[in-house]
Amino acid sequence: MIFYLKVFLLSLFLSLLLVPIIRYISIKLNNVDRPTDIKTHKGVVPLSGGIAVFIAFSASLFIVRFSTSFPTGTLRDIRYILFGSFLILLIGIIDDFKKPKGISAGIKFFLEIIIAIFMISRGFSINFIKPDHFALVLSVIWIVGITNSFNIIDIMDGLSSSQIFIAAISFLIISIPTEAIYVNVLSASIAGAILGFIPYNMSNRFKIFLGDSGSLFAGFLISIISLGVGYSDKNTLAVYVPILILSVPIFDTIYVSIMRIKNGISPFKGTKDHFALRLESMGFERKKIVLLTFIFSSIVSMISFLITRVSFKVSIFLYMCIFVFFVFVAKIVSKVKIS
Repeated sequence: MIFYLKVFLLSLFLSLLLVPIIRYISIKLNNVDRPTDIKTHKGVVPLSGGIAVFIAFSASLFIVRFSTSFPTGTLRDIRYILFGSFLILLIGIIDDFKKPKGISAGIKFFLEIIIAIFMISRGFSINFIKPDHFALVLSVIWIVGITNSFNIIDIMDGLSSSQIFIAAISFLIISIPTEAIYVNVLSASIAGAILGFIPYNMSNRFKIFLGDSGSLFAGFLISIISLGVGYSDKNTLAVYVPILILSVPIFDTIYVSIMRIKNGISPFKGTKDHFALRLESMGFERKKIVLLTFIFSSIVSMISFLITRVSFKVSIFLYMCIFVFFVFVAKIVSKVKIS
C-alpha cells in the first residue's frame, strides 16, 4: 500500500508542476476553447490539460519502472496500455486542434474501435461471458463507451475529472487484495495526475480544460483498468461492480442519447440535455453540482466495495436500490425545461 501511495504522490507532484507549463504552451499555440451556445464558460480557455495529465501519468510510471522490479507480465501489460492510451490521446489532440468542428464522430468511433480491438487482442477484455465472440463485442462496446462517456460528461469544471479520480481510487481499493499490480499502479498514477489537474481546472486565474485529449485518454484508461480487476469470489454479481463505479458517466451518456433521439436530434450532436445542466436550470450552483455528484459517486463506490464482500441476495438488493435512484433522478430532471 505504501508503494502505491508513493506512485500517487509522485504523479500528483508532476501534474501540479506540468499543468501550468502546458497551459502556457497551449495559449501560445492557440489551442484554446471558446464559448458557444452549448459551452457557456467565460473567455478563452486552454485545452491541453489532458496532455499534462498524460505526461505526469506516463512519467511517474517510467520513474517507478527504474526504481522498482516488476514481473515481466506486468511490464508488458503497462506497455500495451500506455501505447493504447497514447493513440487515444493523439485522437483527442487532433480533435482539439480542429475545433470548433473537430474530427467527425464516424472517424473518431472507427479509430476507437480499432484501438479497442487491439487492446482486446492483447488480453484486455471481458472474460466472464460466453461465447467468446459475444464477449468480444461487449468488450468493444465497453471500452469505446466508457472512453466517450467521460468526454460527454465533461461539460462543467471538475465534473469529469472528479469522476475519473473517484473511479481510479475505487478500482485501486478493490484491486489491492487481488495483487493485480498493473491495475494498482495505473490506478494510483492516474488518480494522482488527475488530482493535480483539478485545482487549475477549478481556478479562475489559471483555468485549463482537459480537452477531448484528456477526457478520452482518461476514459480509455479507466475502461481498461476496470477489465483487469478481480472483483470477488463471494458472489457472481460482483463482476458488474464497474457499472456502479462508473454509473454517473454511464447514466449521463445514456440519458443524453435518449433525450436527443426523443427530440429528433442525432445522439452525437451537442445539446444541453445533460443531467448536470438540468440541475443547474433547477437553481443549483455548478460547484455544488460537482460536489454533490462527487459525494454520490463516493457513496456508490463504497456500496460497490461492499458488494464484493456480501452475499448474492444482498448484492441484488443494493443493485436495485441504485437502479431505482437513477430512474427517479431521470424522471425529476426530465421535467426541467432547458434554455
